[in-house]
Amino acid sequence: MSGDHSHSEDQIDGGSRFNDSHKYKDKYKEKEHKHKDHKKDKEREKSKHGNSDHKDSSDKKHRDKEKMKHKDGSADKYKDKHKDKKVKSADVKVKKEKENGFASPPHLKSEPEEDFYHSPKQERSLKRERDDDNDSEFKPKKIKTENDKKAKKRKQEEEDIKSKKTKNKKGEVADGKKKAKKEPEEKWKWWEEERYTDGSKWKFLEHKGPVFAPPYESLPSNVKFYYDGKHMKLSPEAEEVATFFAKMLDHEYTTKDIFRKNFFKDWRKEMTSEEKAKITDLNKCNFNEMGEYFKAQSEARKAMSKEEKLKIKEENERILQEYGFCIMDNHRERIANFRIEPPGLFRGRGDHPKMGMLKRRIRPQDIIINCSKDSKHPTPPPGTKWKEVRHDNKVTWLVSWTENIQGSIKYIMLNPSSRIKGEKDWQKYETARRLKKCVDRIRTQYREDWKSKEMRIRQRAVALYFIDKLALRAGNEKEEGETADTVGCCSLRVEHIKLYPENDGQEYVVEFDFLGKDSIRYYNKVPVEKRVFKNLQLFMENKEPDDDLFDRLNTSVLNKHLQELMDGLTAKVFRTYNASITLQQQLKQLTSAEENIPAKILSYNRANRAVAILCNHQRAPPKTFEKSMQNLQTKIDAKRDQLSDAKRELKSAKADAKVRKDEKSKKAVESKKKAVQRIEEQLMKLEVQATDREENKQIALGTSKLNYLDPRISVAWCKKWGIPVEKIYNKTQREKFAWAIDMADEDFEF
Repeated sequence: MSGDHSHSEDQIDGGSRFNDSHKYKDKYKEKEHKHKDHKKDKEREKSKHGNSDHKDSSDKKHRDKEKMKHKDGSADKYKDKHKDKKVKSADVKVKKEKENGFASPPHLKSEPEEDFYHSPKQERSLKRERDDDNDSEFKPKKIKTENDKKAKKRKQEEEDIKSKKTKNKKGEVADGKKKAKKEPEEKWKWWEEERYTDGSKWKFLEHKGPVFAPPYESLPSNVKFYYDGKHMKLSPEAEEVATFFAKMLDHEYTTKDIFRKNFFKDWRKEMTSEEKAKITDLNKCNFNEMGEYFKAQSEARKAMSKEEKLKIKEENERILQEYGFCIMDNHRERIANFRIEPPGLFRGRGDHPKMGMLKRRIRPQDIIINCSKDSKHPTPPPGTKWKEVRHDNKVTWLVSWTENIQGSIKYIMLNPSSRIKGEKDWQKYETARRLKKCVDRIRTQYREDWKSKEMRIRQRAVALYFIDKLALRAGNEKEEGETADTVGCCSLRVEHIKLYPENDGQEYVVEFDFLGKDSIRYYNKVPVEKRVFKNLQLFMENKEPDDDLFDRLNTSVLNKHLQELMDGLTAKVFRTYNASITLQQQLKQLTSAEENIPAKILSYNRANRAVAILCNHQRAPPKTFEKSMQNLQTKIDAKRDQLSDAKRELKSAKADAKVRKDEKSKKAVESKKKAVQRIEEQLMKLEVQATDREENKQIALGTSKLNYLDPRISVAWCKKWGIPVEKIYNKTQREKFAWAIDMADEDFEF
């Protein structure tokens, strides 16, 4: 778009320059006519006394001139322009500077023909015209030589213009400066527009629907399944489910009893009656040939040629362009997950009780489509139909279906960089900022409630204290046995906490130990206020380990109370507020003006780590962690050796300079000093990287950065200390937080 736009502007500028040149011509028209009349009289006189050869040659030249006029109407214009060349060049230059805001390239400054393109043939004809004029006036040869030089110069300039036009095709602008490889699409600054106030999320929505998983392809005949040592041919349905298990043979999941039990139960549902009668024990099943086949397939994919990989990449790009975008309110928006997840075995996190169960194939009849009434509706695959087509503009999803493992509804939504997701994020952080204004009042109130005569109010106040101080999740009620035994604040049991009147030199210590969201263990020893400690002792009296700690509280009661304290307040708002305020405070404490960029980024990551620890964002150390640390240490050792060598060279150069005392040796010393400084910076950067990796080994920084930290804090910090935003947010994250990058300045305060 921008390329076309600039081209049209050039045309307009060219047009205005052309008009100006005509105005200039009109001004001098009378003088030129007089001069031509005078020339003609002279020629008549000379033709009377001159020889016939001259007459013939002038006739021939006149015919050439007439031909040129028929060939190109611009020849006369060119001729007139050439005559006024010296006068006009300065005028054109000034006009260009006014119109374009910058001067033209040096070799085009005095080029009056730049608005027209002439072929070399035309150029030669035009040259003949100018030579005719010179001959007719019988000017000395010297002048003619000058014209020849000018013609050569024009030819050279013309070639320059041609080469530039060729370069333009390759993606360069007219002044020779390189363009970016791809014109960036104009970003939609939705945050500068009015938001819908009627609760609607969009006025128009059109998309192509989901991309389904490819159908199952049967195994080759040479890949066999064995039961009790004997080959057995499986039905396609049973074989497909068997392949899911075979693909996971090297994974620890297949060794877990609960996984194996759930898999075998669901696998039998897909078997024929004959298969059910024969296959009764999973331990007698041999999936090894299947497993080896899939390993070979994986290796073959890795060993693909560049051409094969490129072909797959091009096909994926084609699918992305067709299904990966929608039109929402006249803007093209990226869709996040337009592919339906293929069937497989459910894994879950931690020791999930449903791991190993079969995730069934999703078909068109399971799908609900959401789009505008006036849009072109997505077409289901041939011979199928959608479960339903809705036109609900109060929701943000495009496609939905219900998965079979936990009965939860899955959605296809827009990309995090979309307006809808961005507005939601912005609103979330603005709500957390509102909490900042009233958090002191809320804290005062729950402290007062610790002394309440009503047990339910005391329990609610202590739970709220934990949510505020420890950033605990509220916890949701679940049907027994439906999911893993994960808990939140309201669903804590007596067995999940231990009380220590004194521990490690601290008073009133509470030890928490339970499985939180995604079966991530939460373990923390934290000193609390005396009244909280006393209340906990009271709540635990005469209770069994599996009894609820807060037996008179649940999440709905707590959330109702939070809404009364502040509109839109939930336990998650507390987490967002505490995470963001912690980051801001830590950045102020840890960032030093004297530090270089790598050291400042280390400070940022340390501040982010403090938030991740507060929110219990843990992860298992990556499998490649040890190897990557060894590689990094090897680089550090090599860099240290390089630094030692550089320092020795500097010392030698200094000694040499003392003896010689000449300019060359002084320059050598300066050069060696710069080399030492450069290597020292590189070494520091590697050491900072090693420290950072080691400290973040079991901490997931990304979760809090993307979901709990107001991005404007990070952007303001970057702008204040001159840190490129690219060092903190990658490309995807920058797209997600484009609104924050645009609106936050260095003085932003959460």
